Amino acid sequence: MARSMTENEMTLALIKTLKEGKKTVFQEIINELQPYDLAQQYQYLPAKHRNKFLLYLSIEQLTYLIVELDQDDQLEVLHKLGTEKSSKVLDLMENDEIASLLTDVDPEKVNELLSEMKQEESEAVQYLMNYPPETAGRIMTDRYVWIPKHYTVHEAVEKLKHFYELAEYLNYIYVIDSEKKLVGVASYKDLLLGKPTDKIEDIMFSRIVKVDVYTDQEEVAKLINRYDFISMPVVEEDGKLVGIITVDDVIDVVIQEANEDIEKLSASGKAIDFNTKPTIAAYRRLPWLILLLFIGLVSGGIISGFEGTLEQVVALAFFMPLIAGMTGNTGTQSLAVVVRGLVSQELNFKQSLKLIFRELLVGIIIGIVCGILIALIAYVWMGNIILGLVVGSSLLATLIIGTLAGTIIPLILYKFKVDPAVASGPLITTINDILSLLIYFGMATMFIARLT
Repeated sequence: MARSMTENEMTLALIKTLKEGKKTVFQEIINELQPYDLAQQYQYLPAKHRNKFLLYLSIEQLTYLIVELDQDDQLEVLHKLGTEKSSKVLDLMENDEIASLLTDVDPEKVNELLSEMKQEESEAVQYLMNYPPETAGRIMTDRYVWIPKHYTVHEAVEKLKHFYELAEYLNYIYVIDSEKKLVGVASYKDLLLGKPTDKIEDIMFSRIVKVDVYTDQEEVAKLINRYDFISMPVVEEDGKLVGIITVDDVIDVVIQEANEDIEKLSASGKAIDFNTKPTIAAYRRLPWLILLLFIGLVSGGIISGFEGTLEQVVALAFFMPLIAGMTGNTGTQSLAVVVRGLVSQELNFKQSLKLIFRELLVGIIIGIVCGILIALIAYVWMGNIILGLVVGSSLLATLIIGTLAGTIIPLILYKFKVDPAVASGPLITTINDILSLLIYFGMATMFIARLT
């Protein structure tokens, strides 16, 4: 039924079934939806129909729904469900998802929700929440399959059959010793090609890529991307296996980190979305913008200082915003390249020099092309070859400097253990504005006699 419907048609159909109380028809539509689409339909519904929508869903469907919602919406749904239903939903959710859901939630509310869960599940969530946010220990899941190294292939396969429902991913089988320390990893392929009597310790890989529970989640994402793993084992300091991080969690991490970097690059610093109140959005943006305002006054001071030059050659004013704008833009582009590179890989000294040299060449090429073009335009329009040379050479110099500033500043910050994304686009743009004005008016002043 739902296959032939557009999203709007489906929303209208669901509203109709809810109004008419046709639970069977409602389920026929819902059963064909993926969890993400189910969450989308819930959010599309007017608020007055949402309670009945939740009432018509099974516990499993409610679990699928909550996992796909944002934290605020998740807590709202749990509140609407009441204690009994919400505890059943939480018992079905992955423990790492619950730990993520309860991050930054009032401790009393956390205790209230955990107290209604099964004791085993509640203890597992509390264990994860003991680790700092955005670490491997906080985002790992305890639902995985481990095999003692003395098992045979036959015994391993039998255990997999028995525990398949508890394991989120069965692509890798992690091998432990008698002290539960991670000693190896085997794959389905290894089990398939091995003989039933083969010992696991004879077919496993003992060279293991793993992370510590306190490893930053961004580093985990880099490792999984580097090795193309589907999951990554997590160990404690003594090497004991305590969980795994799966690729779907890593995708969430990548999106989260990217959003944080975008927020910093836009100088907002904190999350602002469609639901953020105007006063809160303004409050989060104001500190950086006020700082940039005062820095921008320096640009005004530079222009004021070259007022005499402007009075003698008014044409300079026309090209001034063009040069400042292009310089700021190229600096921001270089910054984005550096931030993207630092997210995807570790940059050592040699790689950093290579990147700086590459960006320098980019700045030179762009500067030469744009400089020649603007010089010709200035000459043809104003009929003054010196003006064309001043504008063109100024643009060449400022584009090179802007590119280098956008590359070197975040690398320096990274070297001093500061998040390079704090070197926000507006900040680098403002700095480049100041430099471009100094170069532009400085060169114009040098050739003022030839310009008038």
